[in-house]
Amino acid sequence: MKNKHGEKIEFMFNLREYWRLMKKYKGRIALLLAFSLAIEASYVTERYLFKIITDNGAAFAGKEILANALVQALLAVAVVFILLVAVRTVSKWFFIHFINSIENSAITDLKRHYFNHIIQLSHSFHSSHRTGSLISRLTRGGSAMERMTDVLGFNITSLVFNLSIVAGSIAFFDMASAVIVLLTTFAFVIYSYILQRKAEEPNLKANEAEDIEKGNIADIFLNIDSIKYFGKENMIKARFERLSENTKRAYLKAWNIFRWTDSGQSLIIASGTFLLLYFSITKFIHGELTLGTLVFIYTAYGNLAGPLYGFVHGIRNFYRAMADFQSLFQYSKIEPEVKDKPNAKECHIREGEIEFKNACFSYGKRKIFRCFTLKAPKNRKTALVGHSGSGKSTLVKMLYRLYDVGEGAILIDGKDIRDFRQESLRSEMSIVPQECILFDDTIYQNIKFSKPHASHEEVMRAIKFAQLDRFVASLPLKENTIVGERGVKLSGGEKQRVSIARAILADKKILVLDEATSSLDSETEMQIQMALAKLMEGRTTIIIAHRLSTIMKADKIVVLRKGEIVQIGNHKNLIRQKGEYRKLWNLQKGGYIR
Repeated sequence: MKNKHGEKIEFMFNLREYWRLMKKYKGRIALLLAFSLAIEASYVTERYLFKIITDNGAAFAGKEILANALVQALLAVAVVFILLVAVRTVSKWFFIHFINSIENSAITDLKRHYFNHIIQLSHSFHSSHRTGSLISRLTRGGSAMERMTDVLGFNITSLVFNLSIVAGSIAFFDMASAVIVLLTTFAFVIYSYILQRKAEEPNLKANEAEDIEKGNIADIFLNIDSIKYFGKENMIKARFERLSENTKRAYLKAWNIFRWTDSGQSLIIASGTFLLLYFSITKFIHGELTLGTLVFIYTAYGNLAGPLYGFVHGIRNFYRAMADFQSLFQYSKIEPEVKDKPNAKECHIREGEIEFKNACFSYGKRKIFRCFTLKAPKNRKTALVGHSGSGKSTLVKMLYRLYDVGEGAILIDGKDIRDFRQESLRSEMSIVPQECILFDDTIYQNIKFSKPHASHEEVMRAIKFAQLDRFVASLPLKENTIVGERGVKLSGGEKQRVSIARAILADKKILVLDEATSSLDSETEMQIQMALAKLMEGRTTIIIAHRLSTIMKADKIVVLRKGEIVQIGNHKNLIRQKGEYRKLWNLQKGGYIR
């Protein structure tokens, strides 16, 4: 079955992934199965005790045995029954203990595995997948792990053990009755399976509708300011109403299939009951079965009803779990586009010289850089300017190995950055990004993120360096103030200063400033520029700027247009030359490039 995007449930692949996560608990699973078998055997044995009571009672009523013999038989049955109850109680306790233990550990393993895998995927993956959908799939995957284990522990093993014991014990007394029990069970299971297959596609579509709904919810809440500013609450409400209606219809279509399931199952059980009673009572009338055996056959057959309906419920949950696994497990097939070499080394930047050497890069079929060559000398400030789309931010992403060059190389201290572990390389550089995104945590912890083992004194020094100290002092909780999701409780300038403090604390040889002061007022910008001037001393700095006034003191200004260098020089030289830089300067007169 496929959904509208051509995705289908890959049962074998999903089951292999499930077992890969479960196989470490083989010992506990074996114990779980042993206790499940003991529980099911106790129920059938209990039915056999009623057979003994019935047969002895009938014999006593027919004067075939004396009262003493009946009492002895009843006492023996009572002792065995007490032992059965004890065994069943202990078995159930251990059964629940082990299934809880397995599920809890397996859910944690699944979430950690896929969280770690998704975190390691490349920048392009995260830029093309909605956060809300990722969260939804990861959460559903954990629930599916529990659901699948419940299906195996409570539904499938219960039916298999119960059917084996019931059919075997009934066959001992009457083979025809055992055949009817088996045929009824198989008809019940096959019918349920067929209907469940029909529900496969609607279940996938329901999951898809839910993912779209949750992805939109996350997008809406992350952009709540825009909604408020433009007064579009009612429009957003209407959009969500349409989305939730689509989800409602998709789930209703999936759930409605089970109207037929219940009706058909009831008919199969009723037919099996009729045939079993007809043949067994006929044999009883002809003296081929005792009254106790007749009672045992019917009660043992009745004992199957619970596991049968439980199995169907389990099959429904099995397919639901498979659909949930499908949406998550597909991520395991996605490999990071940027990979570390098997023998990748730890990166230790000492001098900080950066060189783009005949670097080529494309977004799909769109060529961004062709044989791009540029050297950023150590301890110098290199600024990149140009219109939007000229490739400035892409160069930084390439330096950070968010993207790898197609041809050529990027060198730091003469060494190809592809020879280093990505995480190690990135941890050796510091950046103030254009859009500062903060964690929903304190100002202190957001700054400390760049250097987890920093002392309190170091963090407070970075706060002061970033001109953030007076603002922090004005807050009731000072540096322990929570900034809100994505830093929503702070202004753009305040967020930018937190980001600058974070970069200051990191204290790396290479510093990247991507519009580092774009969100600051003029007075604060002047103060920050003075602080940044001190920070840039003795460091290799890459500055991306639209506001040309911020790069007037750069040692080298590189003017880009459509991925090519059109001018290089310092501000004084470039402003005197006819060319792109002077045009940009005249356009903004100290403001922004448009």
